[in-house]
Amino acid sequence: MLKLIFIFNIFIFTFLNAQETSSSLTRQKLEVMELKKELNTFYEEKEKEYQENKKELEDILTQIEKEKKDIKTLHDKNEQILKEIKLEVDSKIAKIYNGMKPKNAAQIFDNMISEGKIDDVFAIILRLKENNVTQILKFMDISHSSIVTHLLEDYKNKNK
Repeated sequence: MLKLIFIFNIFIFTFLNAQETSSSLTRQKLEVMELKKELNTFYEEKEKEYQENKKELEDILTQIEKEKKDIKTLHDKNEQILKEIKLEVDSKIAKIYNGMKPKNAAQIFDNMISEGKIDDVFAIILRLKENNVTQILKFMDISHSSIVTHLLEDYKNKNK
């Protein structure tokens, strides 16, 4: 009988221990499920924030591209206006020099070249009538005439 009581006690102890273990496992399982639920909620919130930030950045990028295009259009328009103004100015300058006496124009060009403004002189000469250029070159300083002649030859060769 003592054996039977001993076995019965062991059986009850094992049963109670199993219940306690089962109860502990159930509690842990519930905690894990709760933690999983919290992590899923956290992940969904972060994913939502990410998508909102991504959308906001895409909108900003679209706005930047639009403004960049507008700036380029404005830049091109302004550049065209500047070209037209420069062409008009050059045309008026050419008209003025075409009406001058070649000797006076040559003196002005010599001064400009001495001041290092050879490019300006060359730009004007390109727009003058050929006969006037010949007359002006005759009155210019020989070294300056030589420089302008070389520039004209180079220009002619580049535009062939």
